[in-house]
Amino acid sequence: MSVLSLPFFLTLHHGFLLAAPAVDQFTFDGFAGANVLLDGTAAVTADGLLMLTNGTTLLKGHAFYPSILRFHDAASSPRSFSTAFVFGILSEYADISSPGLAFVVSKSSNISTALQSQYMGLANAANNGNASNHFLAVELDTVVNAEFGDMSGNHVGVDVDGLSSVDADNAGYYEDGTGAFRNMSLLNRTAAQVWVDFDALTSLVSVTMAPLEVPKPKKPLLSTTVNLSSVIQDEAYVGFSSSTGVVSSRHYVLAWSFRIDGLAPPLNTQKLPSLPFTIPKRPSKTLKISLPIASAALVLALAITVIVIDRRRRKYAELKEDWETEFGPHRFSYKDLFHATNGFCDERLLGISGFGREMTTMTDGAKAPRPEKDLELVEPDQATSDLVQGLWA
Repeated sequence: MSVLSLPFFLTLHHGFLLAAPAVDQFTFDGFAGANVLLDGTAAVTADGLLMLTNGTTLLKGHAFYPSILRFHDAASSPRSFSTAFVFGILSEYADISSPGLAFVVSKSSNISTALQSQYMGLANAANNGNASNHFLAVELDTVVNAEFGDMSGNHVGVDVDGLSSVDADNAGYYEDGTGAFRNMSLLNRTAAQVWVDFDALTSLVSVTMAPLEVPKPKKPLLSTTVNLSSVIQDEAYVGFSSSTGVVSSRHYVLAWSFRIDGLAPPLNTQKLPSLPFTIPKRPSKTLKISLPIASAALVLALAITVIVIDRRRRKYAELKEDWETEFGPHRFSYKDLFHATNGFCDERLLGISGFGREMTTMTDGAKAPRPEKDLELVEPDQATSDLVQGLWA
């Protein structure tokens, strides 16, 4: 009896393991010893702060939860999710900063091709706005970028595959009792909390924020419809992205929780690590005037670089003939032909036709009458005729 029941038990146990749901929630009340994927300038400080940027200008940093999460159920329908996090921004100056940070749901945890500065480590000049990016982000932006249609230098926005927000509003919250709107400065050098909720039934992304001592307001700061299925087909990573421009800034995440199919676990705000104490400088009028110009010049330079590289790549790309689509490419480098014909030696010369010099080559140590053309004398549009003429051998 016991011998027969053992395999049965193992089968049931094994089936239970297969059916066990994946872990779809986590909580970090501080990041000391936390297992997170970091790149760029991102690091965990000794006191448990997740530091996305370290004050170095023109750099970027990313931090992702290490496990990929499933955002669709077995019927391929999107699943609801919720996240809460506490952040803080410390700029070199009191009212001028580099671009802020963003919570991001991304198909890939490797977005190394993204640019810093106003691209916030999420996209670059060539792919900004492309559906192939596959990311949903909530940005906390402290710089006005006209090319993205930013409403102010202190706003919250919902981004889909690019930095032009599908919806945005000035940072702040609505009081529960009076319904009055209270402005919040993203650069006030104090920690604040943000909640992002996606409702799969309504396809609404709702963003709420408040000072650390204020409970989650009932009315969100903004809500907008997002077709999550068009952004994330199935699985994705969750995390944060940030970057610096020409102003030294540090972007921190103090705590973070996340859950699929439910509200994010509440954060223990009483036991969070403290932001470093720094005294901001007072920016000069010259800096305030030159900063937008410098940022615009940087964007222009990056865009020109991308365009020039792309044009050079297209210009020097090999010409592909129509016959190669069916038979595959038959191309040889000049170096290979040079060695195969002993430097285009006259001893290998078969004759001269209207297409150029026809020569024999050495293939695997044997002499083969395979007519090839001296590349110095053959034009690209003759390649097809040359190959056809060589096929008789």
